[in-house]
Amino acid sequence: MSTNAVKMATRFGGGLFSSHGKPTNVQLLAQSFQAFKIQTRDIRPGSKPGTRPDSKPKQRFPDWFLKKERVQYNEGLTAENKAFVQEVVEDKFGPPAIIGGIATYKSPLKVEPLVRGEWTEKSRRTGVIARKIGVYPLWFKDGKKVLTSLLQVIDNHVIQYTPPGEFQQARKLEKALWKPNKLGCLLVGAESTDPQKFTKEYCGLFSKSGVMPKKILARFLVTPDAAIQPGTPLLASHFRVGDYVDVRGKTIDRGFQGVMTRWGFSGMPASHGVTKTHRRAGNIGSGGTKARVWKGQKMPGHMGNRWRVLRGLRIWRINTKYNVLYVSGQNIPGETNSMVYIYDTVLPLRKFKEPPPFPTYYTEYEENLPDDIYYSDVHQFSEPSIMFEENK
Repeated sequence: MSTNAVKMATRFGGGLFSSHGKPTNVQLLAQSFQAFKIQTRDIRPGSKPGTRPDSKPKQRFPDWFLKKERVQYNEGLTAENKAFVQEVVEDKFGPPAIIGGIATYKSPLKVEPLVRGEWTEKSRRTGVIARKIGVYPLWFKDGKKVLTSLLQVIDNHVIQYTPPGEFQQARKLEKALWKPNKLGCLLVGAESTDPQKFTKEYCGLFSKSGVMPKKILARFLVTPDAAIQPGTPLLASHFRVGDYVDVRGKTIDRGFQGVMTRWGFSGMPASHGVTKTHRRAGNIGSGGTKARVWKGQKMPGHMGNRWRVLRGLRIWRINTKYNVLYVSGQNIPGETNSMVYIYDTVLPLRKFKEPPPFPTYYTEYEENLPDDIYYSDVHQFSEPSIMFEENK
């Protein structure tokens, strides 16, 4: 038998037979080599057939990342049919209600509430989803003025809780091995919407919690002692006046902008020999041994539409009637009516010194809260601004 025939028999697992129909020695040798390769591939630790043992886990979307919207067909429903569909929705989710000035549905807990833990310095609470509705000034008692942003917590409910053992966070393999995950995940939803607008898979996320399908979802990493039962509402009373929070939002999309708008360059002179370079950046490189453009050079490009976080913002006032937080600063990321995420600050010097409402504020704590809660340094307009004392 030639050398090429032996190579082909070894490659294809042996396809040569003798004239009597029996396998030849070359075929038996090729089959033994093939079986040896399969065995050596399967006995490697931590591997599956056809995979490498040192391959990294594939990054997948979380279980709650599903197709959300569906095609809206004009089904031509009559007024009676629409009323019947509304009755079915009310039978499943309860009658409509107005909570915090927002039209929603009361969502009773389907499962017994979780055991409420006790707050410690290492505890990490959940956050809330809010809408930026404007800017409003406040005055201190000494006459100083402060600008605040109004953030309204709109119809927030806990949808799902995933304990640390089941929560698979997208991390690198090396970090996941030597530093296991110690935080759970709370899925929070905002703005109840008609279930007919969403897919069946997306509506299935809310079956266990018993709440209406939410338009906006967000997840917050929490410690196991800060777990909250799905279906629990989250209000503005989750925070207190004087607390520091971090606000995460997406900046306004400005499109492609030049260096003067994007980075605040002053530009070139308006006259005296300047020709067609009034708003240009000028020199961007350097000579000598470098002779290149440095990384991070400020140049024209896309501006905005990026996630940004403002840390250490103080809450000066809380309106419990409409669930509005008055947060210091007028530079909250995003435009008016955009959504932001609010959670306890991570700055070490501005964390809680006293136990907050843990794991969140429940209505049975105190039913009769005032409509407006002010910080002690903020002037209330119901109080007089000047006090006169009688001379003795």
